[in-house]
Amino acid sequence: MRTLLFTLLSLALLNLARAQDIDLLLKGGHLIDPKNEINSRMDLAIKDGKIHQVAADIPADQSQRIIDVTGLYITPGLIDMHAHVFNGTDNDSYIANAPGSLAPDGFTFRSGVTTVVDAGSSGWRTFRQFKHQTIDHAQTRVLAFISIVGSGMYGRLEAQNVNDMDATLAAFMISNYPDDIVGVKAHHYRGSDFIPEERAVEAGKIAQVPVMVDFGEHDPMRSIKKLFLETLRPGDIFTHTYSYTTNRETVVDGDGTVKPFIFEAQDRGIIFDVGHGGGSFIWHQAVPSIEQGFLPDVISTDLHYWSMNDGLKDMTNLLSKFLCLGMALEDIISRATWKPAQVIQRTELGHLSAGAEADVAVFSVQQGNFGFIDSRNRKKTGNQKVVTELTIKGGRVMWDLNGIAAPAWDTEPLKY
Repeated sequence: MRTLLFTLLSLALLNLARAQDIDLLLKGGHLIDPKNEINSRMDLAIKDGKIHQVAADIPADQSQRIIDVTGLYITPGLIDMHAHVFNGTDNDSYIANAPGSLAPDGFTFRSGVTTVVDAGSSGWRTFRQFKHQTIDHAQTRVLAFISIVGSGMYGRLEAQNVNDMDATLAAFMISNYPDDIVGVKAHHYRGSDFIPEERAVEAGKIAQVPVMVDFGEHDPMRSIKKLFLETLRPGDIFTHTYSYTTNRETVVDGDGTVKPFIFEAQDRGIIFDVGHGGGSFIWHQAVPSIEQGFLPDVISTDLHYWSMNDGLKDMTNLLSKFLCLGMALEDIISRATWKPAQVIQRTELGHLSAGAEADVAVFSVQQGNFGFIDSRNRKKTGNQKVVTELTIKGGRVMWDLNGIAAPAWDTEPLKY
């Protein structure tokens, strides 16, 4: 009799374990997954750190843990394609191994970001230090564009050293770290020629990766039309799209009209990246651009020590700015998930397909009266604001603003 009861109990427990096949179930939310063209109420199931299932109604009894996300938006974990996270202690450096770069985990998950791409802080000579010091220790997925300048983004002076811009060595470094390096960065050059951009493109051709360009600073200005239509390739990236700074040609002319060749360049395949930063997002450029149909391809922060305390704040505040500009939430999410994944050639990221790593963000969209500041301290008001409620990386909860993934304190005993 005891043997029979034991057998029946074992079978019952086995069936229960089989029934609870899911580790984590997000239930009741509105799911936005641009790659898979989903923009509707869906449940999301996670098992073994992977996306297990997306369906309209996944039974709760199939999961060991349930998170009620009714009234919230479920999206892929965001990809911030332009940030600076080569945090270090060299006080003479601008952003390479410097305090001006940020330790990634402190500034990613709280804004729904699970993948961050460092935009050229390290160069082909300093990347290995960046990898050992930051990439290998971060819980955030950290990828990188490396600078065409060997020393990276050490300072404006070093950015002028054309003898340190070596396409062959940059490409060689990429070939040694293909899982970590996604492209090449040219930046902060004040010469009248196009040497940094041409050498970055040469490296990109050898390594078969895109190039990101932070362009300008020369007096007189260098031509962005020549950059877009003659120098860069389709798939290469122009960052700080809505900037308005000294000696840098703008995308919107003096009478508020988007220059016609900008649309030609975008049709050609040039990628326009926001790269907000501390000085590179101006309402006078962004408002007429969006009104006239010139939308960014990628929404990124240019996160660093200065921008996080300025008009940028973080990725969710930036997403809110584009809601304020009239873009649909689905289009905004696409430009911070699936589109950057394609641009950096990491198409395993940025979506919620079954089998993909379970990188997930959950947002609320709050209604009210909000003010958003640009890089010239000018305010635009809006009535919606994106707030990160929950961030999951590889199936693990990394950020939970209001405890929606946590049990009530008086329902579980303490364990030591």
